[in-house]
Amino acid sequence: MKKKSYIISLIVFVTLIIGGAKMVDEKQKKDAKKNLTPLQHEVTQNCGTEPPFKNEYWDNHEPGIYVDVVSGEALFSSLDKFDSGTGWPSFTKPIDDNKVEEKQDESHSMTRVEVRSKKADSHLGHLFMDGPTPTGERYCINSASLKFIPAKKLKDQGYEKYSKQFGFATLAGGCFWGMEDIIRKIPGVLKTRVGYTGGSVKDPTYEIVKTGTTGHAEAIDIVFDPSKITYEMILDYFFRMHDPTTLNRQEGDVGSQYRSAIFYNNEEQKKIAEKVIKKVEASGKWKQKIVTQVIPASEFYDAEEYHQDYLKKNPGGYTCHYLRN
Repeated sequence: MKKKSYIISLIVFVTLIIGGAKMVDEKQKKDAKKNLTPLQHEVTQNCGTEPPFKNEYWDNHEPGIYVDVVSGEALFSSLDKFDSGTGWPSFTKPIDDNKVEEKQDESHSMTRVEVRSKKADSHLGHLFMDGPTPTGERYCINSASLKFIPAKKLKDQGYEKYSKQFGFATLAGGCFWGMEDIIRKIPGVLKTRVGYTGGSVKDPTYEIVKTGTTGHAEAIDIVFDPSKITYEMILDYFFRMHDPTTLNRQEGDVGSQYRSAIFYNNEEQKKIAEKVIKKVEASGKWKQKIVTQVIPASEFYDAEEYHQDYLKKNPGGYTCHYLRN
């Protein structure tokens, strides 16, 4: 009898816990719905559809993930996003099959497959079979049902699990125009931004950095796909695109802002950087000693917009960078 009573008590306890959790979850969803814009509410709660080409994320190319605007549940990754030409965010697959549900939709005199979030039961969009190979699937999703979390903010905003999809590197090796032009074309690189780092002045501008008095280096901030390219492979490219033996200089560009440096984000990156430097020195490709700094990453300040993708905007513009064998 005692054993039976214990089991009954345990069942009651577990039931109460589950019931309490559901009540908390429902309250959170209810509170979240109060903060929705009219469009977000219409789309997620009433199966509405936003206008094509006039929504927040259809043309967003930033690395990161897309979460349910109601519950915050992770739904899609930028790694699976593609331009379908339809004017709505399109994905080849969910970030996890267990995050979404697919239901037959007979509305509007059509038979379609509706896509809903599993946790909040938000209407997201529809699934079509006109996507890219190999699956042919296209998850056509409303921007209004999503919230975008940039790759660099995943850990801070509680999505560390998904941050492993993205790799980061910060490098300096002379004028950032030429370096970015090479790096952004490397297979597996998702995004590049040029800017200033390693100095002592807050919110530096090009006008002050170019004096060489702030301690900042002209640098490249890189986001890459670790499934396609490794941090070590990026460093291999790095030592081919600039001369790492000239102190505070890259050909005609002279000053500490043009120094060679690897700004590591963790101890693993530091070890890899030191390993690659030893490998490059042992190769005999450079007759002089490598002077590349290996230092901890510090705050990165984006350079002015006209510097971003400069050689893409100005073909034939100045550069002293090229890939060596």
